[in-house]
Amino acid sequence: MARLLVLRTHFRGYLSTQIRMASDQLGELGAGAGKGGGGGGSIREAGGALGKRQAAEEERYFRQKEKEQMALLRKHHEEEIDHHKKEIERLQREVDRHKGKIRKLRHDD
Repeated sequence: MARLLVLRTHFRGYLSTQIRMASDQLGELGAGAGKGGGGGGSIREAGGALGKRQAAEEERYFRQKEKEQMALLRKHHEEEIDHHKKEIERLQREVDRHKGKIRKLRHDD
């Protein structure tokens, strides 16, 4: 459980760093090219309503992608939890089997 918490913390830190870096390069949404110079695309460089619209669509796209990634991550962890629960049940059956053998040995004495 502690390992899961550490992984979640690291993932959130990484994700927020990536978002901050991306937003720093964008500047004001739709205002033209980003910091890098020339990497914003012709519509965004033109600025105005089209640039703002494109920037808003990009933001929406990346939020959706982030949502999808988080859903996949949740699903992965749920599958891991199910696997470990099954493993615990299997090991408990083994423990019970061995306890039964010990009882039988005591009874035979």
